[in-house]
Amino acid sequence: MSADSRAAFRAAELAARESYGSLVSYLAWQWRDIAAAQDALNDALLKALEVWPVSGVPASPDAWILTVAKRQLLQVARHDQVRFDPAVTVLLEHEAIQEERPVVADARLKLMFVCAHPAIDEKVRIPLMLQVVLGLQVADMAPALMVSPATLAQRLVRAKQKIRDTAIRFEEPQMAELPERLGCVLESIYGAFGLALDAVDGAETRITDLREEALYLGSIVCALLPDEPEARGLQALMMFCDARRDARTGPSGEFIPLAEQDPQRWNRDAIIRADQMLWIAAQQRRPGPFQLEAAVQSAHSQRLFTETTPWRGIDLLYRQINAHYPTQGALVAGAVAMGESGNVSEGLAQLDVMDQSVTKSFQPWWVAKAHLLRMQSESAKADVEAALQIAIGLTTQQPVRRYLETIRSSLG
Repeated sequence: MSADSRAAFRAAELAARESYGSLVSYLAWQWRDIAAAQDALNDALLKALEVWPVSGVPASPDAWILTVAKRQLLQVARHDQVRFDPAVTVLLEHEAIQEERPVVADARLKLMFVCAHPAIDEKVRIPLMLQVVLGLQVADMAPALMVSPATLAQRLVRAKQKIRDTAIRFEEPQMAELPERLGCVLESIYGAFGLALDAVDGAETRITDLREEALYLGSIVCALLPDEPEARGLQALMMFCDARRDARTGPSGEFIPLAEQDPQRWNRDAIIRADQMLWIAAQQRRPGPFQLEAAVQSAHSQRLFTETTPWRGIDLLYRQINAHYPTQGALVAGAVAMGESGNVSEGLAQLDVMDQSVTKSFQPWWVAKAHLLRMQSESAKADVEAALQIAIGLTTQQPVRRYLETIRSSLG
């Protein structure tokens, strides 16, 4: 590969990584067709790899890609003899590449609220946002959503077809419509943040970059809806988790679980800001899942100031979460909190009544099972080892796998 080809590839890769969501949001917003916007943008990226090694990388790669994608959409429309909607004619404006400007920052958020439209299947709203707006692939999302890649891909295709065929309006929702759609938008932002936070060294930058992207989108939602406490709750939750990010790994890249992290490696200022954010949200007296999850993380973060973890308080918080907003992850975490606060048998019982069709392939369930069995009795060594073995088999992150293998070896 020549130097020009390498430079072109790097520029196209950078544009795809940093601007894909913004560009596809702009095109979809103007064209009213998510699938067509994605196809046109992908074609434009391929065209860049053909043209740039010969003509050189343009001064504004994003603008070049956007213009080529727009022309592709227009060519397809003309070929199909599509009658232009007045709202789409904006695609004909400013065809000169040097005059084109990338999309405005909040276009992605607008498209996320469109993807949360009540007419779209609830099961597909969040993955639709993650794919279309944040650029995740089906393979990235399927494990976290506990669904097969094939099933998820089919759902996404059907959703995009429905948006196109039923002409779901791409207008920015009225303020009165935002609250009913807010939950899905917050869930998708948190989903992207979680994938980035759990990414191991060497993970693709399109994944790791989502951490800052999620924090940024969360801040926009807070500014857009300052009276919605769950938006602030999510922002506080992400800030707590992000404040401890550097302590998650040791000097050799080894995984360090929260209970074993050195609090002095946490970002004190970020934790204080997150606590302030959560306090502001709490003044609305409308608790929700993100505020409660943030309160859990706030409690964990208190170890920085008190040198102890308030497990009884965490246990009570998880009981409230699981009474009103149960998820597989919260039920497992709540079971561990029960054990840590002195109710090991109750924690094991909570694990045992969970849906076995899901938990059999849910790695955190097996880790929690081994942990609680080990706390309950030294004579449960065989059961602990068996649970750890399954957890290790389900673990895809090598640092976590090595950590679990170390625990298994320590059983003697």
